[in-house]
Amino acid sequence: MNDQIRQIAERLKGLRESLDLSTEEMAMHCGKQASEVELYESGELDIPMSYLFDVAQNLGVDTSTLISGEEPRMKSYFLTRKGKGISVERTKAYKYRALAGGFKNPGSEPFEVTVEPNENPIFQNTHVGQEFNYVLEGRLQLRINDKDLILGEGDCIYFDSSNPHGMKALDGKPVKFLAIIM
Repeated sequence: MNDQIRQIAERLKGLRESLDLSTEEMAMHCGKQASEVELYESGELDIPMSYLFDVAQNLGVDTSTLISGEEPRMKSYFLTRKGKGISVERTKAYKYRALAGGFKNPGSEPFEVTVEPNENPIFQNTHVGQEFNYVLEGRLQLRINDKDLILGEGDCIYFDSSNPHGMKALDGKPVKFLAIIM
């Protein structure tokens, strides 16, 4: 796994330990199995953004702190210039760029997401809240509750993210979209 994932794993473990939570208690807070929490904290397994979001929501920290290790400080506004923002490459297929990483206690988490084309099946995940996706470039196959939807540039969708969902780039080209998790 890449170095960035290992650093996030260390922050997750450090947060859990600083709150004096066992892996079983952490798992209970986030709706996971203790074995999953241990794998995420080992840095040897990809850590889904949905898990980071659940940890942040349930334990009162900012998602961007888990990603970057930096505490957000801005309260009135936070400007992110084109191509900037806190980025994390979870796997070669998914790249996330946090667009409000410096804003303290945001009401939602906006990300620019790039999905590279691959032949792997769609991996579905769930997380608390709702999600809005707006396709900026390319075509996206979005699966929600085993229903496949195709979104092109300018298309958007708003959905309950507690439903299993996952995505895939189409046409052998990357797809870039804005994801806002609330």
